[in-house]
Amino acid sequence: MGTLYLVATPIGNLEDMSPRAIRVLREASLIAAEDTRHTGILLKHFQIETPLTSYFEHNKLNKLDLILEKLSTGDVALVSDAGTPAVNDPGYELVQAALASAYDVRPVPGPSAPIAALTVSGLPTDSFLYLGYLPHKTSERHKRLVEVESQPYTLVFLESPYRIVEALEDIATILGDRRICVAREMTKMFEEYWRGNVSGAAKYFKSQPPRGEFTLVVEGKKAEAGERWTEEQIQHAIADELKGEKSAKEISAELAKQSGWNKKEIYALINQNKP
Repeated sequence: MGTLYLVATPIGNLEDMSPRAIRVLREASLIAAEDTRHTGILLKHFQIETPLTSYFEHNKLNKLDLILEKLSTGDVALVSDAGTPAVNDPGYELVQAALASAYDVRPVPGPSAPIAALTVSGLPTDSFLYLGYLPHKTSERHKRLVEVESQPYTLVFLESPYRIVEALEDIATILGDRRICVAREMTKMFEEYWRGNVSGAAKYFKSQPPRGEFTLVVEGKKAEAGERWTEEQIQHAIADELKGEKSAKEISAELAKQSGWNKKEIYALINQNKP
């Protein structure tokens, strides 16, 4: 029995292709690709001659039997157009079907646009919420943003150049003028990172024709003055503070001013978090 490998491929710069990814693609009996023409260029560059079959949004269910049959005699590699397969790309149903048929499913880790943008955003990375592409329709986009407005986690979205300005304006209206990092064309020739507030980002990208693929990293909701933090929020803050050199007494005093919790409560939680 074969193994289904989910192989991450570059999001732009071909130097990000890992040696293991190249080996797995060469040794597989079949590569299932979101776009065989796009992947064909990648395979030609790395001199990989493994047979290709298409596996995309509109044929993914029809291709399950073919891929499962191929797994019965050898390994199959799944790739998307760029980045890690099954993250906002076809793959979830194939993984489910392979597991249900008792095949092994393994990742070949590598590039991922949401993670890449998050790590360089300058915003908190300890907890985040990935939401993929915002809905195309304005009313549905508003609804999605309202659903996450109160979340304290850093928010990560994908967006196309055709809706980037509208999306930024809607984020400013519903989430408020939060801090944001807009990552454009990551690892490619015209790579750009815009950091500031959402209103500034909307103004900047409105002033010039936006091009390329965008990843938006937006600050989570901050507790308002006088609003008591949730236990999850205070625990996260304590964990961050414990990474430094401050004493429990200093941490308790500082967080008490911000969180609405009293110093004794915070001190007790600090002692629980200590190894």
